[in-house]
Amino acid sequence: MELHDVWFVLIAVLWTGYFFLEGFDFGVGVLTKLLARNRPEKRVLINTIGPVWDGNEVWLLSAGGATFAAFPEWYATLFSGFYLPLLLILVCLIVRGVAFEYRAKRPEENWQRNWETAIFWTSLIPAFLWGVAFGNIVRGVKIDQDFNYAGGVLDLLNPYALLGGLVTLALFTFHGTVFVGLKTVGEIRERARKLALRVGLVTALLALAFLLWTQSDRGDGASLVAAVVAVVSLVVAMVAARARREGWAFALSGLTIVATVAMLFLTLFPNVMPSTLNPDWSLTVTNASSSPYTLKIMTWCAAIATPVVLVYQGWTYWVFRKRIGTQHIAETVH
Repeated sequence: MELHDVWFVLIAVLWTGYFFLEGFDFGVGVLTKLLARNRPEKRVLINTIGPVWDGNEVWLLSAGGATFAAFPEWYATLFSGFYLPLLLILVCLIVRGVAFEYRAKRPEENWQRNWETAIFWTSLIPAFLWGVAFGNIVRGVKIDQDFNYAGGVLDLLNPYALLGGLVTLALFTFHGTVFVGLKTVGEIRERARKLALRVGLVTALLALAFLLWTQSDRGDGASLVAAVVAVVSLVVAMVAARARREGWAFALSGLTIVATVAMLFLTLFPNVMPSTLNPDWSLTVTNASSSPYTLKIMTWCAAIATPVVLVYQGWTYWVFRKRIGTQHIAETVH
């Protein structure tokens, strides 16, 4: 296997890690409007992801940095062609971080409600737009012979990509629901379990349609296996949530995300951005990659830094592993 193939796999792993981790905290952000009934319950939901949401975003930075260094042509075409949606995602992530930190700084009702609304929308919009973006990457976009994006913003809003956006939004919300069930106690835990079944059913229908479309369009045997794993994991996750086995439900909803992202990258390879104008103008792991020497240096750096990041993030989750409920929320910080 060539180094550019290795880095394609590593970038796929980074995006998988990002969607697995950031997926549930996007879902929790959406649930602040769908699940919480009062201010203490909203505080409980925010506290479940408070210690980890910023660490989860490290995976996005790593994926973007790895793409820039390993596949500069891919990075240039992607960020120029998808400039507006990616800018909107970036703005949402900035506002979302500020909202987490500023919400409890003042006790006024309007102040806290406005920041809660910001958390909801800045969680929902990126959850949807990431699916749209990856749907377009897999489907292909208008790339000319100079590897420049030749389309417009409206070209990105095609039915396949929009379905992809609905899938990621629903899947992340389901992932967040089972995470809330895993991390909370009391009434909110029971409501999360019941909501997980309803959200899971919608997610299953959307995911099945999207995966079948992807498989029929450009799938092979390996992508079919990944699609089957995704669907089966999602169904079993709902069964586990119904049985109050939240740990298994969370692991299986995470496996659904892993298998779905794996399927997308399996159908994409060896392309990194297919051209709908002419297949010969597609960006591939070969023509979009950096020099072998650059990839070699990056491999050594990744081998040293990655274990440190994994150990640190794993330790963070271990320290904040206990369940919380409204009884743990002080009156002064609602």
